[in-house]
Amino acid sequence: MAARSSRSSDSSDPSGDGVAAWRALLLAHNRAVRAIEADLDAADAIPLGWYDVLLELQAAPEGLRMQDLGDRAVLSRTRVSRLVDELESRGLVERRPDPTDRRATLAVVTAAGRQAFRATAPLYLAKIDEHFGRHLTSHEKAVITTALTKVVTAHSRVPPPHR
Repeated sequence: MAARSSRSSDSSDPSGDGVAAWRALLLAHNRAVRAIEADLDAADAIPLGWYDVLLELQAAPEGLRMQDLGDRAVLSRTRVSRLVDELESRGLVERRPDPTDRRATLAVVTAAGRQAFRATAPLYLAKIDEHFGRHLTSHEKAVITTALTKVVTAHSRVPPPHR
């Protein structure tokens, strides 16, 4: 029997491995995210969507243009805009004019936003391990990271997030 090629350019997938991997990714994502969201809610922590936006803004202290934030966050662009509105109303984010392009707006994390992010981070990281990481070996985590980063890079204008 001939060895199967693992090249991403091999467009034939007669065994359906690509569809099976896609389905497993979606199911794992859905179930882990729902469990993490429930745990954050039970702990009265900031919601996962807020955390995701604050995570990206923490990495860019000068702020991010709304379009760039939409590209980086794991949420839909329209959802990111709504989340920034929510975060702004709570004083965790502020919008500022982009000094390099007056047509654009920057989202910038505030001191209160940094504090909320720092307060939630330990719980969030623990819940990632509880609902995702502990079910995988170190090798499996490395393979998943490598494989999915290839997909992100192939479909992205920005570098993959460093989480």
